[in-house]
Amino acid sequence: MEKLEQISLRLDIGEAKGRLQGGDWVQIQTLLETAKPLISARAVYKVCYIEEKLEDTVIIDGIGLRSRILTKNLQKVGRVFPYVITIGTSLEQKADASTDFLEKYYLDKIGNIALSETRKHLEEHLCSRFALDGLSYMSPGSLEDWPIEEQRPLFSILKGAEGSIGVKLTESLLMIPRKSVSGIYFPTEVTFHSCQLCPRQNCEGRNARYNEDLAKEYGILK
Repeated sequence: MEKLEQISLRLDIGEAKGRLQGGDWVQIQTLLETAKPLISARAVYKVCYIEEKLEDTVIIDGIGLRSRILTKNLQKVGRVFPYVITIGTSLEQKADASTDFLEKYYLDKIGNIALSETRKHLEEHLCSRFALDGLSYMSPGSLEDWPIEEQRPLFSILKGAEGSIGVKLTESLLMIPRKSVSGIYFPTEVTFHSCQLCPRQNCEGRNARYNEDLAKEYGILK
């Protein structure tokens, strides 16, 4: 398993304005400066080769990941990169300790921005190191077809994540630290977003529009 530490992130007011709709920009700028030394961006990933592809399951490192959509995405793929990323606990502890509701809100959003930037750093690292033209990812819990329970087999593949970067999967399937995400990167010619298959409206984490035709192609809609 490979580890990335001391990841340098771009956290500035311009980035915040691009991701937050309105706000007290003076306060946000101050909190950005407060947040920077509290963020410890780290990532682990593993280079894995698919051992078997079944109708709705792929076998990696002897462990089955069950999802029709993931299996379809990996039809022409041989190598994948399961991963876990985190920004540590210090920022969330700062937010938890605050009695100012608006400050809590801004610190939480800054944490989300930092987590997104950490994922972007990992993606760029993978593309550079393995000479890949494009990558897409899926995460357990992002779609009904790949539910949150699939965190267990994913963490079995990445069983060194806790000792390496301090990310633990609880019995209730939550990751600690809370500002952590997991998933699988895989090479693609056309970028895939789980959001394209999710019709839920007013989703703050949406990064692509719902695509009904694509949903039909994946067999979600008949």
